[in-house]
Amino acid sequence: MSQTPAHFRDQLSTLTDDGSKRKWIYPRILKGSLYKYRSAVSYFFLLLLFSAPFVKLNGEQLVLLNVLERKFVFFGIVFWPQDFYLFALALLIFIIFIVLFTVIFGRVFCGWACPQTIFLEMVFRKIENWIEGDHNQQKKLDAAPLSFNKLLKKTLKHSIFFCISFLISNNFLAYLIGSDKLISIIIEPIKNHLSGFISIWVFSLIFYLVFSRMRELVCTVVCPYGRLQGVLLDNQSIIVAYDYERGEPRKKINKEENIQSGGDCIDCKLCVQVCPTGIDIRNGTQLECVNCTACIDACDMVMVKINRPLRLIGFKSETEIKDKTGFKISKRIYGYSAILVILTIILSFLIIRRTDVQTTILRASGTLYQIRDKNQTVSNLYTAEMVNKTGKAIEFEIIPDDKNAQIQYIQKSNMIAYGSSVKVTFFVIMPLKTIKEYKSKISFKLLFKGKIVDRFETTFIAPSNN
Repeated sequence: MSQTPAHFRDQLSTLTDDGSKRKWIYPRILKGSLYKYRSAVSYFFLLLLFSAPFVKLNGEQLVLLNVLERKFVFFGIVFWPQDFYLFALALLIFIIFIVLFTVIFGRVFCGWACPQTIFLEMVFRKIENWIEGDHNQQKKLDAAPLSFNKLLKKTLKHSIFFCISFLISNNFLAYLIGSDKLISIIIEPIKNHLSGFISIWVFSLIFYLVFSRMRELVCTVVCPYGRLQGVLLDNQSIIVAYDYERGEPRKKINKEENIQSGGDCIDCKLCVQVCPTGIDIRNGTQLECVNCTACIDACDMVMVKINRPLRLIGFKSETEIKDKTGFKISKRIYGYSAILVILTIILSFLIIRRTDVQTTILRASGTLYQIRDKNQTVSNLYTAEMVNKTGKAIEFEIIPDDKNAQIQYIQKSNMIAYGSSVKVTFFVIMPLKTIKEYKSKISFKLLFKGKIVDRFETTFIAPSNN
């Protein structure tokens, strides 16, 4: 039988029993095998996060999310407002992937890949332990009266925290405005980039408060993903869980008593001490759990010492714990997977078909055909707009596919600047004797250095010879 208190869901683990104030969490750091794996994954993501805005591919930075200019770059591919449908579809695919991943693995993304957790646990927490000592020493330091030693340590810690927050702020801004503009803000006079300079300091203050004060509250209160997982999880979801069938009833170990007289859990509370959100994983699935696996490492260390099997706490489903059965793919997983595959195929097809230049051609408003050259030729007036989706200027040429067609420009331009568009107005002239129908299709190709970068078509109207 579980020894979980009945009232544990009535309040947050970060509040005192009367709910009047916040309970500061001092997690103990134990470097078990999963912690080492998580450290390696975190350092990889840190390297990726800091390098992505400064790595160039096809003349563009690896990732750019410039909302102000409505320009998005992913792995060297530029997306403009005309490609918003692709961006929306990609965002929908990402959301469905997160849903599917959560249905299967719970909130493991939060503990292993979320930037908030990575920075807090692998950067700020380690600096705090280096300056103030382990969790017990930090408690004593905070409880102690103000002294020169305390003032020195707190000043040093918060100064480093703000410097790192300033660095994160610069990197974050590089994702939003581009690394080139960020470098300009840094090296050029402040008066030339006052808004950018202010933005850097505002973001620095926000990041500093997040990592020095809010900390786990971002995961437990601000982030909606914890509440979302409560809707998505089911008994088949593989999450960080306590095997209550094996661990209960909890019993303190002593030299005179055999541990096997109770469950495997000896109520050492080490799993609680290492939890960065302050919960007791033995109470069951909780929205505060970020699946960081610190409790798994802690429990495994205890199991080794008392000669019991590992993974009393581990990646398990409720069904596996209760019925001792393995993982089964549910109908929900099949459904989400099918939707994900279909949308991914559609997105891949649209990206493959996406051209470097998008052309829109329209007949001039209020015009029909014009008879020319003593009833020998007929013309239609068109306006075409070309949008450059590449990372460079394009010199183009419009060529009709019909060899009998000729183009006479009214407003001509043969250059599209980087990230912009251009309009041209022209007549399409056709020999009247070649026209068979009142309305027919006419197609064009857009050439750049002899290469076809886009194809487009419209209708051509003329008096029929039939």
